Amino acid sequence: MADKRSFLALMRSMGKEYYILSLMMYFFFISWAGCYSLLAVWLKEFFKLSGSEIGFAYAVFSVTALCLSPVYGMLQDKLILRRHLLAFVGVLLCLAGPYYIFIVEPLLTINVIFGGIAIGLYMGFAFNAGIGALETYTERFGRVAGFEFGHVKTFGALGWATAVAITGILINIDPHYNFIISSIAGVIFLALLVFLKTANSYSKNMLENYETNDQQKASFKELGRIAKHGSFWALIIYMIGASIYGVYDQQFQVFFVSKFEDAAEGARMYGFLNSTQVFLEAAFTFAAPFIVNKIGAKNGLLLAGAIMFVRIGASGLVDTPLAISAVKLLHAPEVPLLIVSLFKYITTRFNPAMSATVYLVANVMICQIISAALAPVCGYFYDTIGFGDTYLLMSAVVLVSTVLSVFLLSNKTLEGTSESNI
Repeated sequence: MADKRSFLALMRSMGKEYYILSLMMYFFFISWAGCYSLLAVWLKEFFKLSGSEIGFAYAVFSVTALCLSPVYGMLQDKLILRRHLLAFVGVLLCLAGPYYIFIVEPLLTINVIFGGIAIGLYMGFAFNAGIGALETYTERFGRVAGFEFGHVKTFGALGWATAVAITGILINIDPHYNFIISSIAGVIFLALLVFLKTANSYSKNMLENYETNDQQKASFKELGRIAKHGSFWALIIYMIGASIYGVYDQQFQVFFVSKFEDAAEGARMYGFLNSTQVFLEAAFTFAAPFIVNKIGAKNGLLLAGAIMFVRIGASGLVDTPLAISAVKLLHAPEVPLLIVSLFKYITTRFNPAMSATVYLVANVMICQIISAALAPVCGYFYDTIGFGDTYLLMSAVVLVSTVLSVFLLSNKTLEGTSESNI
């Protein structure tokens, strides 16, 4: 009979590793939001970059993350529960403030291309690929420790919400404050990582057990074997459409702010909107494991795709700040369903020992390919045909990918695997 423990009893039963990883996720997203949440507005308002030039900067860090994704993935699969890669990412977070203030800004004033490359390299190494390393580490830890990845990811949403609640205000005072916040969050992230001791008896036993059962299977040869299967390419087709949401979000803040006569007021309102969205996202992230366990990982992916189609398409049809805000809030259920379903789908359809590599290739790598290819193109379309028509074109791609996935994604799980952790 299933354990009918209460919510509070369940929380008390979690080991300290659950809470440390939750806080690490929280501060990682604070650091990320400080550098990213109003990046497009910062580039446009303070450096007068065009949509195409901003798109170039996004394309650079997409290419960087693209190249790093399989490397980060294989490293994390080899390291299993060791912290070396997360420590490297943490050091990069600590350097956010000095890097943007003393390196990026001077380069942007000298040459847009140099500045775009500087932004792209940092964002790719620290965040676009770094989040994949943190997520896969957390998911693997949860698999052996008995907690849901989605419940830890909730704290990431809360961290983003905490940051964006103030970034829209601080950018009008001094953008440097946002970058400094990113660095402070990075220092706390590293401090928490120190306390996540995989050398203690509990974690050591988990590590040894995982090595004995799975680690010998993690290799580039195994990745090649997985890539030969049609199920892998079915997932790729789905992710091509799902990746559009990242391109859509890149310059959405510019679109939103443009609806206000006063750009500063628009930036402040975007901060409040983003904060509201992310708090709602945190609630959905916590609920997502229960929803996906009920409907299945495949149906969770399809539901996320359907919501994404509606969200992006509707953005091209509405025009008032209130209506745009309402559509934007559909992001809250969409992303948690996507991420939780994706992890459960990967760990139950492919070799669990390769989960980090498959996730980073199928999700992060594909997202960056799509972003690198479409960010400059969409930036050009924003400047020529406008945001509305561009969003309608994006939604059509999502629709085609989601419909194909109804027939291509697998309903069957590997023998001995389960989509439920709790």
